[in-house]
Amino acid sequence: MAPTSGPRTIAWIVVVLAAIVGGITVEAPAGYEPLTIHAPLSRSSLAKGKDADAGAAEVDIAPPRLLGTLAHLHNDENLVLTTSEPTDARFTTFLADRVTASSHAIDPRLLALLRTLAESHPGARFEIVSGYRSEKLNEQRRKKGRHVASHSQHSLGQAVDFRLVPPGEIRGVDPRVLEKEIRATGWDGGVGVYTMASDWFVHADVGKNRRWNG
Repeated sequence: MAPTSGPRTIAWIVVVLAAIVGGITVEAPAGYEPLTIHAPLSRSSLAKGKDADAGAAEVDIAPPRLLGTLAHLHNDENLVLTTSEPTDARFTTFLADRVTASSHAIDPRLLALLRTLAESHPGARFEIVSGYRSEKLNEQRRKKGRHVASHSQHSLGQAVDFRLVPPGEIRGVDPRVLEKEIRATGWDGGVGVYTMASDWFVHADVGKNRRWNG
């Protein structure tokens, strides 16, 4: 055990204080436990650490960027489209079947496609013509002679029909032009083009790469 009083103790305390101030390593005199004092952090180092933490915090709290809006044509519901909203779950609810109100998980690649297109059309309005379709609704439309597949990608939550309307415009972008923009993003699924007065939209799905005119 180290001595607790006397001149040697006082001398040792002085050495320790000097080590703390100077940031050096000292050897204990006989009878004392070995002691190592590491160099203290400078004020500048501490300041840099605080700055780094502040910078990280700024990145974490960066607000989402507004891209456009989503407008459902069958229930008049509207959502803001940003780099983070809506979530995949909210998008699934938004595209629920318009007759039965049932829903199916929507493939997240479809929402990602809309965001990518919005980057080239800031502030655009995406008018949703059709999202998820229950088997019941799909069969009803097929019996009415609409161009609907018996095993539609819509019934799997893997397709969306929409128009892209630029700010200040009433009519959406020509579906044939929009098809090219979709393909330019690297989209490898199906794309259907509908250019009739009553059916002015594009269909996009995550199925096999194919295209057709409606």
